[in-house]
Amino acid sequence: MSTMPWTDPRDEIEVGVLMANGRLAPRRFADRAAAEAWARPEEGDRVVEYNLICECDA
Repeated sequence: MSTMPWTDPRDEIEVGVLMANGRLAPRRFADRAAAEAWARPEEGDRVVEYNLICECDA
């Protein structure tokens, strides 16, 4: 039986856009560059990185 290799959940980082209204954009981004291309910083959007599994201290 094969098993999946273990990965540290603290390393599972997502990239998103925190919109000016305080909500995360309702979509997923492949990488930071895609999020930056979609965000509108002139309107108050910010690209953020977060962990979906936990709020882990590195």
